[in-house]
Amino acid sequence: MSGQGSSLRATIGDDMQVGNPTQEDFQKLNDLCTGLEEISPVMVAYSGGVDSSFLALVAHEALDSGARIVTAVSPSLARTDLERARRIAEHFGFRYQEVQTREMERPDYVANGPDRCYHCKTELFEFMDTLLSLDEGACLCYGAIPEDQGDHRPGARAAAERKVRAPLAEVGLTKPAIRRLSRHLGLETWSLPSQACLASRIAYHTPVTTEKLEAVDLGEEFLKGLGFETCRVRHHERIARIEVPPERLVELLEHREAVSRRMRELGFIYVTCDLMGLRSGSMNESLKLRVVP
Repeated sequence: MSGQGSSLRATIGDDMQVGNPTQEDFQKLNDLCTGLEEISPVMVAYSGGVDSSFLALVAHEALDSGARIVTAVSPSLARTDLERARRIAEHFGFRYQEVQTREMERPDYVANGPDRCYHCKTELFEFMDTLLSLDEGACLCYGAIPEDQGDHRPGARAAAERKVRAPLAEVGLTKPAIRRLSRHLGLETWSLPSQACLASRIAYHTPVTTEKLEAVDLGEEFLKGLGFETCRVRHHERIARIEVPPERLVELLEHREAVSRRMRELGFIYVTCDLMGLRSGSMNESLKLRVVP
């Protein structure tokens, strides 16, 4: 297995131009390979996003059969994300597996409190624990990065409780570095906008349902079809709050009738455009506001 990692390190050092990784990026990638070799075999939680795809590819290249790549399929995973995960896994020849998780059967997850992600990750990690018997002694890993420490991340608590490793964060690989290295390694996700599960679009304290998740998924799919690759459809029961980058707000309004019509077809009565534009984790803003009577 160490031979596989050495081969990867030799390859990535040859060309500094593709994706413009820095020497520090390459050093951290070397550190990542070494760290994965030390804890091999590993099982990687893989969603098809920027970070988990990068971790999955590096684990696959460094460890070969010592890396099992697992995607949890559930209503909260967008169809386009699942399709991408499958496409990448097939392209690179991952030792790949899909499992069906059942977070919708957890009342605390469905209740959608601020700790929803904790219950989701608990379901994921507990389910994946049952798979570890297939790889005796395997270490469970996920794609958390250093930037994740600065936001409301209850999922990290679930990982810590179950001693799930975060190799990218452990070696200090940030999102910009991961994008540069992903492009260098031929990963299509290098330019993918930051993603989050569909449940993150549903307002806290309103129940998570498969119908709401599907409405969000189809709504964002429609917006992407109009060219808004970076977008969010925030679900506030009867209200759809749409977020796109601030510089594209005027363009969104040019599609006002089509967007309104599609959102109503998906069950929303009112369709709004957030004037502050797209920002990651905007639902968490409600947790920081102080309500004045």
